[in-house]
Amino acid sequence: MFNKHEPVFALIDCNSFYASCERVFRPDLAKVPIVVLSNNDGCVIARSYDAKPFVKMGEPYFQIKHKLRQYGIVAFSSNYALYGDISERVMTVIEGMVPTVEVYSIDEAFADLTGIDGLDELGRQIRSQVLRFTGIPVGVGIARTKTLAKLANFTAKRLLAQTGGVVNICDQVKRDWVLRNTDVAEVWGVGRRMKGHLDSLGIKTAMDLAKADPTMLRKKFSVVIEKTARELAGTPCLELDEPDPPKQEICCSRMFGRRLTELPLIKEAVATYVMRASEKLRAQGSLCKKIRVTIRTGMFNPDEAKYANGVIVDLPYPTDDLRLLTQAAVNALDSLYRAGFRYSKAEVLLLSLCKPGEFTEDLFARSQSLEATKLMGVLDKINGRWGRGTLRSASVPANPDWAMRREMMSQSYTTKINELWTVGSR
Repeated sequence: MFNKHEPVFALIDCNSFYASCERVFRPDLAKVPIVVLSNNDGCVIARSYDAKPFVKMGEPYFQIKHKLRQYGIVAFSSNYALYGDISERVMTVIEGMVPTVEVYSIDEAFADLTGIDGLDELGRQIRSQVLRFTGIPVGVGIARTKTLAKLANFTAKRLLAQTGGVVNICDQVKRDWVLRNTDVAEVWGVGRRMKGHLDSLGIKTAMDLAKADPTMLRKKFSVVIEKTARELAGTPCLELDEPDPPKQEICCSRMFGRRLTELPLIKEAVATYVMRASEKLRAQGSLCKKIRVTIRTGMFNPDEAKYANGVIVDLPYPTDDLRLLTQAAVNALDSLYRAGFRYSKAEVLLLSLCKPGEFTEDLFARSQSLEATKLMGVLDKINGRWGRGTLRSASVPANPDWAMRREMMSQSYTTKINELWTVGSR
Protein backbone atom coordinates (compact mmCIF):
# COMPACT_ATOMS: atom_id res chain seq x y z
CA MET A 1 0.00 0.00 0.00
CA PHE A 2 1.17 3.52 -0.82
CA ASN A 3 2.65 5.40 2.13
CA LYS A 4 2.86 9.17 1.65
CA HIS A 5 5.67 9.41 4.20
CA GLU A 6 8.03 7.05 2.38
CA PRO A 7 10.70 8.77 0.28
CA VAL A 8 9.96 9.36 -3.40
CA PHE A 9 12.57 10.51 -5.89
CA ALA A 10 12.33 11.59 -9.51
CA LEU A 11 15.10 11.76 -12.06
CA ILE A 12 14.52 14.26 -14.86
CA ASP A 13 16.97 13.62 -17.69
CA CYS A 14 17.22 15.53 -20.98
CA ASN A 15 17.06 13.36 -24.09
CA SER A 16 20.25 13.49 -26.20
CA PHE A 17 20.90 16.87 -24.61
CA TYR A 18 23.62 18.39 -26.81
CA ALA A 19 21.83 17.28 -29.98
CA SER A 20 18.49 18.52 -28.62
CA CYS A 21 20.04 21.95 -27.91
CA GLU A 22 21.14 22.16 -31.53
CA ARG A 23 17.63 21.28 -32.71
CA VAL A 24 15.89 23.95 -30.61
CA PHE A 25 16.90 26.68 -33.04
CA ARG A 26 17.04 24.44 -36.10
CA PRO A 27 13.54 22.98 -36.52
CA ASP A 28 14.61 21.81 -39.99
CA LEU A 29 16.77 19.21 -38.20
CA ALA A 30 13.91 17.78 -36.12
CA LYS A 31 14.14 14.44 -37.94
CA VAL A 32 17.78 14.59 -39.01
CA PRO A 33 20.40 12.56 -37.08
CA ILE A 34 22.99 14.72 -35.29
CA VAL A 35 26.41 14.23 -33.70
CA VAL A 36 28.34 16.74 -31.59
CA LEU A 37 32.15 16.79 -31.59
CA SER A 38 34.71 17.39 -28.87
CA ASN A 39 37.13 20.32 -28.65
CA ASN A 40 38.96 21.03 -31.90
CA ASP A 41 36.37 18.87 -33.68
CA GLY A 42 38.21 15.78 -32.51
CA CYS A 43 35.76 12.97 -31.82
CA VAL A 44 32.07 12.27 -31.23
CA ILE A 45 30.89 13.13 -27.71
CA ALA A 46 27.11 13.16 -28.23
CA ARG A 47 24.61 11.59 -30.61
CA SER A 48 20.93 12.01 -31.25
CA TYR A 49 18.91 8.83 -30.84
CA ASP A 50 18.64 8.30 -34.60
CA ALA A 51 22.43 8.66 -35.07
CA LYS A 52 23.36 5.98 -32.52
CA PRO A 53 22.93 2.96 -34.85
CA PHE A 54 25.55 4.42 -37.23
CA VAL A 55 28.10 6.23 -35.03
CA LYS A 56 29.91 5.13 -31.87
CA MET A 57 30.85 7.44 -29.02
CA GLY A 58 34.47 8.55 -29.27
CA GLU A 59 34.90 7.89 -32.98
CA PRO A 60 37.37 10.40 -34.50
CA TYR A 61 35.63 12.84 -36.82
CA PHE A 62 38.22 12.58 -39.59
CA GLN A 63 37.62 8.82 -39.80
CA ILE A 64 33.83 8.97 -40.09
CA LYS A 65 33.22 11.91 -42.44
CA HIS A 66 32.25 9.53 -45.23
CA LYS A 67 29.85 7.68 -42.94
CA LEU A 68 28.16 10.89 -41.87
CA ARG A 69 27.63 11.89 -45.50
CA GLN A 70 26.39 8.41 -46.37
CA TYR A 71 23.67 8.42 -43.71
CA GLY A 72 22.82 12.12 -43.86
CA ILE A 73 24.12 12.82 -40.34
CA VAL A 74 24.83 16.47 -39.48
CA ALA A 75 27.90 17.22 -37.33
CA PHE A 76 28.20 20.19 -34.96
CA SER A 77 31.21 21.58 -33.13
CA SER A 78 30.59 21.69 -29.38
CA ASN A 79 28.89 24.93 -28.29
CA TYR A 80 29.24 24.76 -24.52
CA ALA A 81 28.00 28.30 -23.93
CA LEU A 82 24.70 27.39 -25.59
CA TYR A 83 24.41 24.05 -23.77
CA GLY A 84 25.18 25.60 -20.39
CA ASP A 85 22.64 28.38 -20.84
CA ILE A 86 19.86 26.02 -21.93
CA SER A 87 20.72 23.71 -19.04
CA GLU A 88 20.19 26.57 -16.58
CA ARG A 89 16.81 27.28 -18.16
CA VAL A 90 15.78 23.61 -17.90
CA MET A 91 16.80 23.45 -14.23
CA THR A 92 14.97 26.71 -13.48
CA VAL A 93 11.73 25.26 -14.86
CA ILE A 94 12.15 22.08 -12.78
CA GLU A 95 12.99 24.03 -9.61
CA GLY A 96 9.74 25.97 -10.00
CA MET A 97 7.67 22.77 -9.96
CA VAL A 98 9.14 20.62 -7.14
CA PRO A 99 10.16 21.29 -3.52
CA THR A 100 13.84 20.21 -3.68
CA VAL A 101 16.23 19.68 -6.59
CA GLU A 102 19.73 18.24 -6.87
CA VAL A 103 21.34 19.20 -10.18
CA TYR A 104 23.29 16.03 -10.90
CA SER A 105 24.85 17.01 -14.23
CA ILE A 106 24.34 19.43 -17.10
CA ASP A 107 21.35 17.39 -18.32
CA GLU A 108 20.09 15.57 -15.21
CA ALA A 109 18.41 16.54 -11.95
CA PHE A 110 17.01 14.55 -9.03
CA ALA A 111 13.90 15.86 -7.28
CA ASP A 112 12.40 14.97 -3.91
CA LEU A 113 8.68 14.26 -4.37
CA THR A 114 8.01 12.81 -0.92
CA GLY A 115 4.44 13.44 0.23
CA ILE A 116 3.21 14.68 -3.15
CA ASP A 117 0.03 13.22 -4.67
CA GLY A 118 -0.56 12.60 -8.37
CA LEU A 119 3.02 11.63 -9.19
CA ASP A 120 2.29 10.44 -12.72
CA GLU A 121 0.48 13.65 -13.59
CA LEU A 122 3.28 15.73 -12.05
CA GLY A 123 5.81 13.84 -14.16
CA ARG A 124 3.83 14.62 -17.31
CA GLN A 125 3.52 18.27 -16.30
CA ILE A 126 7.29 18.54 -15.77
CA ARG A 127 7.92 17.00 -19.16
CA SER A 128 5.39 19.30 -20.83
CA GLN A 129 6.60 22.49 -19.13
CA VAL A 130 10.28 21.87 -19.85
CA LEU A 131 9.51 21.18 -23.50
CA ARG A 132 7.25 24.25 -23.74
CA PHE A 133 9.65 26.73 -22.15
CA THR A 134 13.01 25.39 -23.42
CA GLY A 135 12.28 23.12 -26.38
CA ILE A 136 14.17 20.26 -24.71
CA PRO A 137 12.51 16.81 -24.43
CA VAL A 138 13.05 15.05 -21.10
CA GLY A 139 12.32 11.69 -19.55
CA VAL A 140 11.00 11.39 -15.99
CA GLY A 141 11.59 8.36 -13.77
CA ILE A 142 9.85 8.16 -10.37
CA ALA A 143 10.67 5.62 -7.64
CA ARG A 144 11.39 5.01 -3.95
CA THR A 145 15.17 5.35 -4.31
CA LYS A 146 17.53 7.33 -6.50
CA THR A 147 18.90 4.17 -8.15
CA LEU A 148 15.39 2.96 -8.98
CA ALA A 149 14.51 6.45 -10.28
CA LYS A 150 17.49 6.19 -12.65
CA LEU A 151 16.20 2.80 -13.81
CA ALA A 152 12.67 4.16 -14.25
CA ASN A 153 14.06 7.02 -16.33
CA PHE A 154 15.99 4.56 -18.51
CA THR A 155 12.76 2.62 -19.06
CA ALA A 156 10.85 5.81 -19.88
CA LYS A 157 13.27 6.54 -22.71
CA ARG A 158 13.67 2.94 -23.86
CA LEU A 159 9.91 2.48 -24.17
CA LEU A 160 9.03 6.07 -25.10
CA ALA A 161 6.09 5.14 -27.34
CA GLN A 162 4.43 3.10 -24.57
CA THR A 163 5.34 5.29 -21.60
CA GLY A 164 5.07 8.81 -23.00
CA GLY A 165 8.42 9.57 -21.38
CA VAL A 166 7.22 9.12 -17.77
CA VAL A 167 7.58 5.93 -15.68
CA ASN A 168 6.53 5.61 -12.04
CA ILE A 169 7.67 2.40 -10.34
CA CYS A 170 6.70 3.19 -6.77
CA ASP A 171 4.24 0.31 -7.14
CA GLN A 172 6.04 -2.99 -6.41
CA VAL A 173 4.50 -4.84 -9.35
CA LYS A 174 5.75 -2.22 -11.82
CA ARG A 175 9.12 -2.05 -10.10
CA ASP A 176 9.58 -5.83 -10.34
CA TRP A 177 8.69 -5.80 -14.05
CA VAL A 178 11.34 -3.15 -14.73
CA LEU A 179 13.94 -5.02 -12.66
CA ARG A 180 13.28 -8.32 -14.44
CA ASN A 181 13.47 -6.72 -17.89
CA THR A 182 16.61 -4.64 -17.42
CA ASP A 183 20.14 -5.91 -17.94
CA VAL A 184 22.35 -5.40 -14.91
CA ALA A 185 24.74 -3.32 -17.06
CA GLU A 186 22.09 -0.59 -17.24
CA VAL A 187 22.01 -0.13 -13.46
CA TRP A 188 23.49 3.16 -12.22
CA GLY A 189 27.03 2.49 -11.02
CA VAL A 190 27.52 -0.88 -12.72
CA GLY A 191 30.14 -0.52 -15.42
CA ARG A 192 31.35 -2.95 -18.05
CA ARG A 193 34.02 -4.45 -15.80
CA MET A 194 31.62 -4.90 -12.88
CA LYS A 195 29.07 -6.52 -15.20
CA GLY A 196 31.63 -9.22 -15.98
CA HIS A 197 32.16 -9.94 -12.28
CA LEU A 198 28.41 -10.02 -11.62
CA ASP A 199 27.79 -12.29 -14.61
CA SER A 200 30.20 -14.83 -13.10
CA LEU A 201 27.94 -14.93 -10.02
CA GLY A 202 24.82 -15.47 -12.11
CA ILE A 203 23.66 -11.87 -11.65
CA LYS A 204 22.35 -11.03 -15.11
CA THR A 205 19.45 -8.64 -14.51
CA ALA A 206 18.67 -5.76 -12.19
CA MET A 207 16.31 -8.13 -10.34
CA ASP A 208 19.16 -10.59 -9.74
CA LEU A 209 21.20 -7.77 -8.20
CA ALA A 210 18.28 -6.60 -6.06
CA LYS A 211 17.91 -10.14 -4.65
CA ALA A 212 21.62 -10.72 -4.09
CA ASP A 213 23.03 -10.85 -0.55
CA PRO A 214 24.21 -7.27 0.15
CA THR A 215 26.72 -8.44 2.76
CA MET A 216 28.34 -10.75 0.24
CA LEU A 217 28.44 -7.96 -2.33
CA ARG A 218 30.17 -5.66 0.13
CA LYS A 219 32.82 -8.25 1.02
CA LYS A 220 33.43 -9.28 -2.57
CA PHE A 221 33.24 -5.85 -4.23
CA SER A 222 32.55 -2.63 -2.31
CA VAL A 223 30.07 -0.71 -0.19
CA VAL A 224 28.97 1.06 -3.38
CA ILE A 225 27.66 -2.17 -4.94
CA GLU A 226 26.06 -3.11 -1.61
CA LYS A 227 24.16 0.19 -1.54
CA THR A 228 23.17 -0.25 -5.18
CA ALA A 229 21.63 -3.65 -4.41
CA ARG A 230 19.79 -2.30 -1.37
CA GLU A 231 18.46 0.64 -3.39
CA LEU A 232 17.21 -1.71 -6.11
CA ALA A 233 15.42 -3.68 -3.39
CA GLY A 234 13.67 -0.49 -2.28
CA THR A 235 15.80 0.62 0.68
CA PRO A 236 16.95 4.25 0.29
CA CYS A 237 20.69 4.63 0.87
CA LEU A 238 21.32 7.82 -1.09
CA GLU A 239 19.85 11.19 -0.20
CA LEU A 240 19.63 14.36 -2.25
CA ASP A 241 23.00 16.08 -2.02
CA GLU A 242 23.43 19.54 -0.61
CA PRO A 243 24.70 22.25 -2.98
CA ASP A 244 28.36 21.79 -3.83
CA PRO A 245 30.79 23.75 -1.63
CA PRO A 246 32.94 26.39 -3.32
CA LYS A 247 35.80 24.92 -5.34
CA GLN A 248 39.26 25.05 -3.78
CA GLU A 249 40.93 25.31 -7.20
CA ILE A 250 39.69 26.70 -10.53
CA CYS A 251 41.23 25.61 -13.80
CA CYS A 252 40.92 26.73 -17.41
CA SER A 253 42.83 24.54 -19.85
CA ARG A 254 42.53 24.47 -23.64
CA MET A 255 44.24 22.97 -26.67
CA PHE A 256 45.12 25.57 -29.28
CA GLY A 257 43.45 25.30 -32.67
CA ARG A 258 46.94 25.15 -34.19
CA ARG A 259 50.50 24.87 -32.91
CA LEU A 260 51.87 28.19 -31.63
CA THR A 261 55.53 29.17 -31.80
CA GLU A 262 55.42 32.90 -30.96
CA LEU A 263 55.27 34.21 -27.39
CA PRO A 264 52.79 37.08 -28.05
CA LEU A 265 50.16 34.63 -29.33
CA ILE A 266 50.64 32.34 -26.33
CA LYS A 267 50.21 35.38 -24.07
CA GLU A 268 46.92 36.16 -25.82
CA ALA A 269 45.73 32.60 -25.16
CA VAL A 270 46.75 32.66 -21.49
CA ALA A 271 45.06 36.04 -20.98
CA THR A 272 41.88 34.57 -22.46
CA TYR A 273 42.02 31.57 -20.11
CA VAL A 274 42.60 33.88 -17.13
CA MET A 275 39.47 35.79 -18.08
CA ARG A 276 37.37 32.59 -18.05
CA ALA A 277 38.87 31.32 -14.78
CA SER A 278 38.33 34.68 -13.07
CA GLU A 279 34.66 34.62 -14.11
CA LYS A 280 34.25 31.31 -12.27
CA LEU A 281 36.18 32.72 -9.30
CA ARG A 282 33.88 35.71 -8.92
CA ALA A 283 30.77 33.61 -9.57
CA GLN A 284 31.45 31.62 -6.39
CA GLY A 285 32.45 34.74 -4.43
CA SER A 286 36.08 33.73 -3.85
CA LEU A 287 39.47 35.42 -4.02
CA CYS A 288 42.71 33.93 -5.29
CA LYS A 289 46.12 34.04 -3.55
CA LYS A 290 48.20 32.15 -6.12
CA ILE A 291 48.09 31.40 -9.84
CA ARG A 292 49.81 28.59 -11.73
CA VAL A 293 50.55 28.87 -15.44
CA THR A 294 51.58 25.90 -17.59
CA ILE A 295 52.43 25.54 -21.27
CA ARG A 296 53.36 22.42 -23.22
CA THR A 297 53.95 21.05 -26.67
CA GLY A 298 52.17 18.04 -28.15
CA MET A 299 53.29 14.88 -26.37
CA PHE A 300 52.33 12.16 -28.84
CA ASN A 301 53.89 13.14 -32.15
CA PRO A 302 57.30 11.42 -32.37
CA ASP A 303 58.47 13.97 -34.93
CA GLU A 304 57.95 16.98 -32.65
CA ALA A 305 60.33 18.17 -29.94
CA LYS A 306 58.69 17.96 -26.51
CA TYR A 307 58.65 20.54 -23.74
CA ALA A 308 56.42 21.29 -20.76
CA ASN A 309 56.85 23.66 -17.86
CA GLY A 310 54.83 25.57 -15.28
CA VAL A 311 55.29 28.14 -12.55
CA ILE A 312 53.33 29.26 -9.48
CA VAL A 313 53.06 33.01 -8.90
CA ASP A 314 52.21 34.48 -5.48
CA LEU A 315 49.86 37.43 -5.80
CA PRO A 316 50.41 40.59 -3.68
CA TYR A 317 47.03 40.06 -2.00
CA PRO A 318 43.95 37.83 -2.40
CA THR A 319 42.10 39.09 -5.45
CA ASP A 320 39.51 38.46 -8.14
CA ASP A 321 40.69 41.42 -10.22
CA LEU A 322 41.06 40.32 -13.84
CA ARG A 323 43.74 42.94 -14.47
CA LEU A 324 46.03 41.74 -11.69
CA LEU A 325 45.50 38.07 -12.49
CA THR A 326 46.19 38.62 -16.19
CA GLN A 327 49.35 40.61 -15.50
CA ALA A 328 50.72 37.91 -13.20
CA ALA A 329 49.96 35.09 -15.62
CA VAL A 330 51.26 36.81 -18.75
CA ASN A 331 54.48 37.92 -17.03
CA ALA A 332 55.06 34.34 -15.88
CA LEU A 333 55.25 33.23 -19.50
CA ASP A 334 58.50 35.14 -19.98
CA SER A 335 60.27 32.59 -17.77
CA LEU A 336 58.43 29.57 -19.22
CA TYR A 337 58.67 30.18 -22.95
CA ARG A 338 61.43 28.50 -24.95
CA ALA A 339 61.92 29.35 -28.60
CA GLY A 340 61.99 26.57 -31.17
CA PHE A 341 59.06 24.55 -29.83
CA ARG A 342 55.55 24.14 -31.25
CA TYR A 343 53.17 24.69 -28.33
CA SER A 344 49.79 22.92 -28.29
CA LYS A 345 48.21 23.77 -24.93
CA ALA A 346 48.18 26.21 -22.01
CA GLU A 347 46.62 25.95 -18.57
CA VAL A 348 45.73 28.50 -15.90
CA LEU A 349 45.06 27.25 -12.37
CA LEU A 350 43.82 29.54 -9.58
CA LEU A 351 45.06 28.29 -6.19
CA SER A 352 44.68 29.01 -2.46
CA LEU A 353 41.13 30.29 -2.84
CA CYS A 354 39.43 32.01 0.07
CA LYS A 355 36.40 34.11 0.86
CA PRO A 356 36.67 37.86 1.50
CA GLY A 357 37.50 38.34 5.18
CA GLU A 358 38.96 34.85 5.67
CA PHE A 359 42.61 35.82 5.23
CA THR A 360 44.27 36.99 8.46
CA GLU A 361 47.96 36.32 7.84
CA ASP A 362 48.90 39.97 8.25
CA LEU A 363 46.53 42.58 9.65
CA PHE A 364 48.38 45.34 7.81
CA ALA A 365 48.87 43.56 4.48
CA ARG A 366 47.47 45.09 1.31
CA SER A 367 44.01 44.06 0.22
CA GLN A 368 41.95 44.52 -2.91
CA SER A 369 40.53 48.02 -3.22
CA LEU A 370 36.80 48.67 -3.16
CA GLU A 371 37.12 50.32 -6.59
CA ALA A 372 38.55 47.12 -8.09
CA THR A 373 35.76 45.04 -6.59
CA LYS A 374 33.13 47.40 -8.00
CA LEU A 375 34.81 47.37 -11.40
CA MET A 376 34.74 43.57 -11.54
CA GLY A 377 31.06 43.68 -10.60
CA VAL A 378 30.34 46.01 -13.54
CA LEU A 379 32.39 43.77 -15.85
CA ASP A 380 30.39 40.66 -14.90
CA LYS A 381 27.07 42.51 -15.09
CA ILE A 382 27.73 43.74 -18.62
CA ASN A 383 28.95 40.36 -19.84
CA GLY A 384 26.06 38.63 -18.13
CA ARG A 385 23.57 40.81 -19.96
CA TRP A 386 25.21 41.18 -23.36
CA GLY A 387 27.24 37.97 -23.63
CA ARG A 388 30.65 36.74 -22.49
CA GLY A 389 33.52 38.76 -23.91
CA THR A 390 31.46 41.90 -24.59
CA LEU A 391 33.76 43.68 -22.12
CA ARG A 392 37.24 42.19 -21.73
CA SER A 393 40.83 43.11 -21.07
CA ALA A 394 42.77 44.61 -23.98
CA SER A 395 45.07 41.57 -24.16
CA VAL A 396 42.17 39.27 -25.07
CA PRO A 397 41.43 39.23 -28.83
CA ALA A 398 37.87 38.92 -30.07
CA ASN A 399 38.46 36.27 -32.76
CA PRO A 400 41.94 34.79 -32.41
CA ASP A 401 43.22 32.50 -35.16
CA TRP A 402 44.73 30.19 -32.51
CA ALA A 403 41.32 29.43 -30.94
CA MET A 404 39.99 25.89 -30.88
CA ARG A 405 38.77 24.63 -34.22
CA ARG A 406 34.99 24.87 -34.26
CA GLU A 407 34.28 24.94 -37.94
CA MET A 408 30.73 23.63 -37.53
CA MET A 409 29.64 25.51 -34.40
CA SER A 410 26.12 26.84 -34.23
CA GLN A 411 25.31 30.41 -33.20
CA SER A 412 25.27 31.49 -29.56
CA TYR A 413 21.53 31.97 -29.85
CA THR A 414 20.95 32.78 -26.17
CA THR A 415 24.23 34.29 -24.98
CA LYS A 416 25.30 36.83 -27.63
CA ILE A 417 23.15 39.78 -28.61
CA ASN A 418 24.43 39.77 -32.21
CA GLU A 419 23.61 36.06 -32.64
CA LEU A 420 20.01 36.02 -31.42
CA TRP A 421 17.57 33.88 -33.37
CA THR A 422 15.82 35.94 -36.00
CA VAL A 423 12.70 35.14 -37.99
CA GLY A 424 12.52 36.61 -41.48
CA SER A 425 9.35 37.64 -43.29
CA ARG A 426 8.43 37.11 -46.88
